[in-house]
Order: sequence, then structure tokens, then C-alpha cells
Amino acid sequence: MAYNENLAERIRTVFQKKRVSFNEMKMMGGLCFMVKDKMCVGMREDSLMARIAPDLYENALTKKGCRKMDFTGRPMKGFVFVEPEGIDKNAELEYWVQLCIDFNPKAASSRKKSRWKKKK
Repeated sequence: MAYNENLAERIRTVFQKKRVSFNEMKMMGGLCFMVKDKMCVGMREDSLMARIAPDLYENALTKKGCRKMDFTGRPMKGFVFVEPEGIDKNAELEYWVQLCIDFNPKAASSRKKSRWKKKK
């Protein structure tokens, strides 16, 4: 199992409660929730992957269960993992999802450019 289905359902509930439209996509070894075609929040195994504003990054790392997202070997600025102890309570999960929702309009799109150049 690449992700915890119970956590996935809890995340869906938060989005629905906040009336935020989303799509789900399996990627990064887990499940990502896309808002306006951009990765908003995701999960890998039992951990939440949160895409947050870069200016909140350092403070976020001081929160319970939060750590740098470094599954590639290098930390990704603006992305953090939140371990289960930091999202056990619904209010904790809602806090992190809301940070991601707030940043989403400012986040760069991760759409890949075509590798084929258009001929003139």
C-alpha cells in the first residue's frame, strides 16, 4: 500500500467541508490532491505531503510531526512531510490542509512542457 486510505478519506472530507474542488492523482509514490491543476496536498504511506508558502516553511518545521520533504535526497523548499502524530486530530489535519489551500493560488503550476518544439 503506497498510502493510507483512511488518511485519504480524511483529506477528502476536509476539502468537501471547505467546498474546495479537487482531483486526485497517483504520483510521487502516493496520492496527490490537485486544486486548479496544481498539487495542493498529498500523502505517502501515513504521512501528509504539504505544499506551503515558502515564508511559512521554517516555522512549519517547528510544528509537531513536521519535517523536511526529502524523499529525493534533497529537501524541497516549500514542501514538508507531516508524520501521523502531527495530524492525528481532525483540527491538526485541517490546519495543514488549509495552509496548502491558502498557498495554492500562488503556487507555480507543475505542468510539464512539451519536449517537442513547434516548427515555425
